[in-house]
Amino acid sequence: MSAAPQKAKPGAEKIDVIVSAVVPLNELVTRFEFTPTDGGQLPTFSAGAHTVVEMNDQGRTRLNPYSLMSDPADTSHYAISVRRDDAGRGGSLFLHRNVKVGDQMTITYPVNLFSLDLRARKQVFIAGGIGITPFMAMIAQMERLGGQWELHYSVRTETLGTYVQELTYKHPGKVHVYYDDQNQGIALEDLLDGQPLGTHVYVCGPKGMIDWVHATASSAGWPDDNVHSEEFTAPQPGAPFEVRLCKSDKTIQVGEHESLLEAMEREGVEAPFLCRGGACGQCETDVVSHDGDFVHRDHWLDDDQHASGQKIMPCVSRFVGKSLELDR
Repeated sequence: MSAAPQKAKPGAEKIDVIVSAVVPLNELVTRFEFTPTDGGQLPTFSAGAHTVVEMNDQGRTRLNPYSLMSDPADTSHYAISVRRDDAGRGGSLFLHRNVKVGDQMTITYPVNLFSLDLRARKQVFIAGGIGITPFMAMIAQMERLGGQWELHYSVRTETLGTYVQELTYKHPGKVHVYYDDQNQGIALEDLLDGQPLGTHVYVCGPKGMIDWVHATASSAGWPDDNVHSEEFTAPQPGAPFEVRLCKSDKTIQVGEHESLLEAMEREGVEAPFLCRGGACGQCETDVVSHDGDFVHRDHWLDDDQHASGQKIMPCVSRFVGKSLELDR
């Protein structure tokens, strides 16, 4: 029996869950586990999927995406690992400070924007920091399938090496760890050069690492389709601005520390989402008119679409100018 979904906004079907475990892993990272409130099974998912966790923070709703790190074969629970960001927008702080075992929460159905290509001859995983989380599920899936894989994992220090001991114990020879404070780094050019034809590379971590892997692979002649990445961009603060929503017949204010998507939700305007990080395209919105400049921060629209001024991704992008009208 699977957990019954809530009726929810388009693209974000939700599930009621109970927090079944809260496990501090080091000074910055904590694992949270969720089970369905009805005691059944959670929906199936494939490695690389994420869920959006809903948090009620003193009357303000926060919705943050987190990669599912638990074994896809075990749907009795989901697990995420969250790095506390003291300078962030508050979602990770809320989880670390307020969430405890037994709490009831709401999460979305899993969505996969970072799936394994099972046609690949071999899988090479490159992780930075908390970017290890989707690879925990990928490794479990690959081990079950008997596929070839290797992991290259860069962390700041030994004490912040989340899951390093578990991974190196279970998979000796397949897991390679690099410590920044010991001046260790991934020899990426050599790593890519030594792979068999048909290998796929996956990278999750800081933006600089992701850009580096894509650029290095491209320079080495790797096909773009063989290099995969995941990065959820957190909405950045900016000057407040006003937006006219034509279909909803509303004019709303977007605050300095909220996204356009959050402002629309606050005003009761239905706005679909899947990732809330500028990666999935679900919230893509047409611009009716504008007098000013866009601050595009998504990974979905291409350069020409950014320059056209005809599209915006409300989850992460902003506007600076006199007037903005959207087809929402």
